[in-house]
Amino acid sequence: MKDWPAPQVFAVALREQLAAQAEPSRAAPMAAYMQQRFAFFGLPTPARRAAVKPLLASLGKAPDPDWLLGVAQALWAFDERECQYVAVDLLVKFAARLEARHEPQLAALVQAKAWWDSVDLLAAHVYGGLCRRAPALRARLDGYATHEDIWLRRVAILHQLMYAGDTDRVRLAATLAANLDQTDFFIRKAMGWALRQFARTDPAWVRAWLEAHGGQVSGLTRREALKRLG
Repeated sequence: MKDWPAPQVFAVALREQLAAQAEPSRAAPMAAYMQQRFAFFGLPTPARRAAVKPLLASLGKAPDPDWLLGVAQALWAFDERECQYVAVDLLVKFAARLEARHEPQLAALVQAKAWWDSVDLLAAHVYGGLCRRAPALRARLDGYATHEDIWLRRVAILHQLMYAGDTDRVRLAATLAANLDQTDFFIRKAMGWALRQFARTDPAWVRAWLEAHGGQVSGLTRREALKRLG
C-alpha cells in the first residue's frame, strides 16, 4: 500500500494550494450566489482544479477508501467552499473505491454544510454508483425518501439520475410518491429534475406518472418534468 500522508496533512496541503491562487475580487460574488452561506477563495472551477491538480496526481489510481474519506472529512471542516468542492471532486473521481460500509460517512457529508452544490454531485455520481455495486443499500436509500433531513431526501430522489435504462421504475415511483406532499423548493425541484432526466429514456412513463398523480404534483415539479417533453 502506498504511504500516503495523514488525511489532515493532505487536506491542509490542498487548502494551501487553493489559498495561494485566491481571487478576492471573485469571492464576494460567489458568496452572494450561494446566499452568503459559505466563504470563498474566489476560484472558479477550472482554476480550482488546476490549483490542486499536482497534489491529486500524486495519489495514483487507487487511494485507500478510508484514507480518501478522511481527506474529504478534513476538507469539509474548512470554511472555504472550494475545499468542499475539492472533496466532492475526489469522491467522484474515486467513487468506485467506496464500499457499502462507507455510506454513513457519506450521509454525514451530505448533511454537513448541506446545499445543492455539494449534495447533487454526491447523489448522482457517488451514491448512484455505490447503490449499483451494493444493492443492499437500496433499502436504506428508500428510507431516506421520507427522512426528516431534506438533503437525504434529495439524495434518495436523485441517486438514479444517471441510470437511464437501468432506472428502477418501481423505486423511482415510490420515492416520488412519498414526496408529493412536500412543499420544500429543493424537494419539488429534485422531483422535477429526476422526471426530466428519466424522460430522456422513457418519456411515456414520465407522462403516465404525471397524469396518474394529477393535481398532487406541484407546479414546480411539473414544469421541470415537462421541459424535455414539451
